[in-house]
Amino acid sequence: MTLRDGRRTTSSGTALATTPAVAPTRAELAAALERRGPRRTALVPTMGALHEGHASLMRVAREQVGPDGAVVVSVFVNPTQFGAGEDLDRYPRTFDADLELCSEQGVDVVFAPSVAEVYPNGFVPAGEEGGTVTVDPGPLATVLEGASRPGHFRGVLTVVAKLFGLVRPDVAVFGEKDFQQLALIRQMVTDLCLGIDIVGAPTDREPDGLARSSRNRYLDPRQRVQAVALSRVLRRAAESAHEGYAAALAAGRAELGASDGVDLDYFVIRGSDLAELADDVPPGTPARALIAARVGSTRLIDNLPLVIGTRAPEGSS
Repeated sequence: MTLRDGRRTTSSGTALATTPAVAPTRAELAAALERRGPRRTALVPTMGALHEGHASLMRVAREQVGPDGAVVVSVFVNPTQFGAGEDLDRYPRTFDADLELCSEQGVDVVFAPSVAEVYPNGFVPAGEEGGTVTVDPGPLATVLEGASRPGHFRGVLTVVAKLFGLVRPDVAVFGEKDFQQLALIRQMVTDLCLGIDIVGAPTDREPDGLARSSRNRYLDPRQRVQAVALSRVLRRAAESAHEGYAAALAAGRAELGASDGVDLDYFVIRGSDLAELADDVPPGTPARALIAARVGSTRLIDNLPLVIGTRAPEGSS
């Protein structure tokens, strides 16, 4: 049996302590997976600095493969998705705490490679060109996050493709908070015939609505309060979606105008496939409200699903 937090239990219901196998190299990863035999395998790619949001992804992964399957969590701060002036050097590294959380969630293998292990032939930072083989993410990667962070998604898809090749998972779990990333990964898996089931897990939030993020730890107390404006903007848009696309957009912008300390990058409402919408969107059209902004020096993103012409359901995330 498996507890809600992912830990396995004995037949009497007693929780079993689990210590994940830690694999810092490709060879050790392969050996750890081989020891577990031909099980159904789920991968949860992360950059570490794990929190309850990541734990929720691990629980989804466990649900996907069952108590006899294998859950693999990768912990790797990927340099190819950071551009010049971004927070690669200060991105939090908390491996001991990460390992403890993985243990609590019943993870089987933690893959924690070095940069040289993932990129033995070197790498090209985001926004630069070079001679290594990378994944071209296509036109969707040039808008929204891609417009603000040129080359970012090339780095994301390249490292995800590498992880898929190393772990060979049956299923991979990603959070919907990075919705554009999720859409691009699904497109890559489809277009390149990778045969992996991509599962999007709902955004996990703090009690006040702030989306959980490893970057939240950069916020001082005042900025932490200001950051909740992002989820308020999205919620106001979703609450007004029953009045139409223009009304939803206007409601979100009005909430944004009443918020202090938020340096907006973008706030948009797009189709569920991230296509642009026209003012005359027919009722019943699934959509997604997306926002990116800086609070202090910290860049945060968030999004919410909505349906044009339909009231937002209670507790939508």
